Amino acid sequence: MLVHLADRPLVTAGDIIETIDELVKHLLALLQQEKFEVSSIAKVIGATFPHLEADAETSDITTTLKFVCTGIVPNLADTTQEITNLILALDGGFVPAGPSGSPTRGMAHLLPTGRNFYACDPQSLPSLAAWEVGQGLAKTCLDRYLADTGAYPEHVAISVWGTAAMRTHGDDIAEIFSLLGIRPKWQKENHRVTGVELIPLSELGRPRIDVTIRISGFFRDAFPHLITLLDDAVNMALDADEPVEQNFIRKHYLEDLENEKTETSARYRVFGCPPGAYGIGILDLIEAQNWKDEHDFAECYVNWGGYAYSKKSPEGIEAKSDFTHRLTTVEVAIHNQDDREHDIFDSDDYFQFHGGLIATIKALSGKDPKGYFGDSQNPAAPKCRDIKEETLRVYRTRVVNPKWLESIKQHGYKGASEMAATVDYLFGFDATANVVSDFMYEEVAQQYALDKATQEFYKNSNPWAQKGISERLLEAAQRGMWAEPDPDTLEALRQTLLQCDAELEGRSELS
Repeated sequence: MLVHLADRPLVTAGDIIETIDELVKHLLALLQQEKFEVSSIAKVIGATFPHLEADAETSDITTTLKFVCTGIVPNLADTTQEITNLILALDGGFVPAGPSGSPTRGMAHLLPTGRNFYACDPQSLPSLAAWEVGQGLAKTCLDRYLADTGAYPEHVAISVWGTAAMRTHGDDIAEIFSLLGIRPKWQKENHRVTGVELIPLSELGRPRIDVTIRISGFFRDAFPHLITLLDDAVNMALDADEPVEQNFIRKHYLEDLENEKTETSARYRVFGCPPGAYGIGILDLIEAQNWKDEHDFAECYVNWGGYAYSKKSPEGIEAKSDFTHRLTTVEVAIHNQDDREHDIFDSDDYFQFHGGLIATIKALSGKDPKGYFGDSQNPAAPKCRDIKEETLRVYRTRVVNPKWLESIKQHGYKGASEMAATVDYLFGFDATANVVSDFMYEEVAQQYALDKATQEFYKNSNPWAQKGISERLLEAAQRGMWAEPDPDTLEALRQTLLQCDAELEGRSELS
């Protein structure tokens, strides 16, 4: 039927997915013409699938379209409440409460937006659903490493954010538990987590993986009980009386004791900023151009993240040497993304947390770790990509996508700022994780700095953005990150920068 509807051969899985997407858009377009009336669903299905208006094969489609008509469309129409309730709040009025999360992850219950959203019940993290996603993330990560190297990693590191924990109800925590071979226990009545239990090796089917966790400052503040739960899981795994070749965290714990580490410090696995501090600090180095190589990033990363958090030290304790020791043996650096609204080049946090972790491991160990990016945008099918693969994916789908470039220009000054920020974040990720190829820099230079129409856009909207982009690309060439730039492109960038300086100087004189 799909082949008949598509009127073309469907050779690959991609062809089938594309056809299904087109079919869904067609159904919704017909429904829109009927003003999303439930009574018109049979007519729409009949127009799309002749002679199947009342067929049992279309019952699921009918149910879905009814939900669209009665739930999603009315709630989308009510998103004007964002402005209404903002004004109401400023006037001291009551704003109705509602859940938070990511609508693009299938969370239609979040609509309409504009409510005074609450995050989640912290005691229910990780949720039962998050446990399924977390197991999938752990499996795809280990499967990828097995395919890349032929063995399991003994030691991985993962960065964990509080905002992601709220959106996903604990995917990252569930992945850590799964890697350790630990399972959460839930209270049946309210699904709150009451503790953790050891998964037997016979059931696990693989070794327990050692995990070092770098938490964000917000995670530390918002989820102190999860730090305790993680510490319980770590101690349960390393205290298990099992062969060390099947329990890597116990193996490393015993090695640390032999090397005169204290009992307490040998158990540290959760690290973060000092109490009251937030972030990584690498952005400051990038912006000030105050760095030479990954060793500068490593020093910054350890200084900002070298506090250990545990059940016995919930307020944190300075442990930079222990953090350094842990990262020296890490083989895989992981960061996960759970929605389609963000990517690795639209915030400095990605290159600071993930790129900084990769750079630090390389500086301390002298080896390039595997940088893995966990993608749980579709919770039913988590994916694991190498960070260079993710870089190329985002580069193609957004950074140099003509549709995105044209649409972002419609936002004037802010759009130009977003373009400049994209170049900054791409540069930052390359500085920390070495992920950007020369052809990417060349294309970004042509699209973002040298294109005549884009230059005119900057001139009218935000010449400072053009200056920043030109400076950043020239810095990439100067530092050797853009290894073999076209001499004509470099000269064009220099001339563009001079023109920007002249333009901005002229504006200052006029003011």
